[in-house]
Amino acid sequence: NAPKDEEAAEIWRKLGIPEENIYFLGKEDNWWGPAGQTGPCGPDTEMFVAVDQPDCGSDCGPDCGCGKWVEIWNDVFMQYNKTADGKYVPLEHPNVDTGMGVERVTAIMQGVQSAYQTELFSGIFAEIQRLSGNAEADHSCRGARIVAEHLRAATFLIADGVKCSNVDQGYVLRRLIRRAVREARKLGIGENFSGKIASIVCKEYSEFYPELKQQETQILEELSREEEQFGKTLENGTREFNKLIARIPDFVAKKQISGKNAFNLYETYGFPLELTMEMAAERGFEVDEAGFWKAYERHQELSRAGAEQKFKGGLADQSEATTALHTATHLMHQALRMVLGDHVEQSGSNITAERLRFDFSHPEKVSKEQLAEVERIVNEQISKDLPVTCEEVSLDEAKKRGAIGLFESRYGDMVKLYRIGDFSMEICGGPHVTNTGALREFKILKEESSSRGVRRIKAVLR
Repeated sequence: NAPKDEEAAEIWRKLGIPEENIYFLGKEDNWWGPAGQTGPCGPDTEMFVAVDQPDCGSDCGPDCGCGKWVEIWNDVFMQYNKTADGKYVPLEHPNVDTGMGVERVTAIMQGVQSAYQTELFSGIFAEIQRLSGNAEADHSCRGARIVAEHLRAATFLIADGVKCSNVDQGYVLRRLIRRAVREARKLGIGENFSGKIASIVCKEYSEFYPELKQQETQILEELSREEEQFGKTLENGTREFNKLIARIPDFVAKKQISGKNAFNLYETYGFPLELTMEMAAERGFEVDEAGFWKAYERHQELSRAGAEQKFKGGLADQSEATTALHTATHLMHQALRMVLGDHVEQSGSNITAERLRFDFSHPEKVSKEQLAEVERIVNEQISKDLPVTCEEVSLDEAKKRGAIGLFESRYGDMVKLYRIGDFSMEICGGPHVTNTGALREFKILKEESSSRGVRRIKAVLR
């Protein structure tokens, strides 16, 4: 029962906009809200600019998806409240909710076709061209645009305190970086590039966003860490993906990667589902999303069952020696994630007073050099005499803090969170030593295969 918005149209006429440039569109285009079934809503007036490309036909207009028309501004007139019976009642206090696309307006003001051609991105693209040695890796190159936009966004996220993780905003950050890393490799850009792009962002934007310069060291460290971790599995994961594609016959009508195989890429190589779907689409394949989530849920059920027994059957006893090795296991778990990548997850453990045995997800044999680095990191944390603290927090709070845990498991509302200095943080039932100085020298005795995609380490404190 809301009337046609003649009021906004008349204002545009008075401002000198020709009648042929004023379009009345349907509710799906010229109306906002409510956010739910009921609530504030109203008509909107949207401002479009026609870019320099031919019309797609005689009826080409702002409601056309051909790309000629770019929306730069939107005013929503919040003047109605939709009731449960579907009526639109005038609000007692109407208001205007306005939003401008700053970068789109910048493009229009600078006389270019997209934000990627503005000075906001020119320095970033110049660095991408330098790193790739490819003059065509500019604003018109899809891969270069992904690298530029994703790493700029990642830089701002890290400056705002977001860290890479597998949950919430941390997972958004991780997906941005990993997609950028893959596109960079396709452009011929080698390792340790993300920090160079971020440095350009910090330099060119810090006048208006001083936190970028203030947090630049942390930004570069987080990007470097995530790029290095994903880079270690990207090549092997891509090789496995290509094998999957090759095994699907050409004569199959529906070229599809199974959900089980897509989940294996996620679990073993750290490939987000969206990345696998994008890679598949590039080759003319689909991914069984429903099958992926089914495999994911099955994995969580198995993990949940393991978590329930983790510290019942995992520890032989609660003696001083066994407790010390339990704390050492936490240190080693974090060190393995740092050295091999965050795809590393505990698959099982068995700890006695004499030694620890730890099974973890990893697709290949761990090299001697990598094992030596894990040992070095663990012993470094032991020498720091780090405090080991336990805190009972809500599950949501544990997620926000980035704790390692099986978040889909049935933990209950409150969980125990064990923190080892600033090095390690896990949901755990305990027990642990009070500080790492109580541990002796950590030594890895053996690394071997436990099962497909799972490695096993045996280690001692001596």
